[in-house]
Amino acid sequence: MYKELLRSIEDIEIYPIISLVMFVLFFVGMFIWISQVDKTYVDHMKSMPLNDEPKNENGHEKN
Repeated sequence: MYKELLRSIEDIEIYPIISLVMFVLFFVGMFIWISQVDKTYVDHMKSMPLNDEPKNENGHEKN
C-alpha cells in the first residue's frame, strides 16, 4: 500500500538526497565550529554542571 502511494508522488527521489545533504552539512558545520571555538569557553561549559551558583566569568553566562 505504502509503496504504491510513494511511487505515485512525482519527484519523490530527491527528498532522500536533500535529507542526506542536510545531515552531512550539519555535522560538517558542527565540526568546524568545534575546531574553532575558544578553549576558555569549552572549559567554562565543561565546569557548569558542577557549579552551584551561576557566575559571570569572562561574559560567557548571562544573568
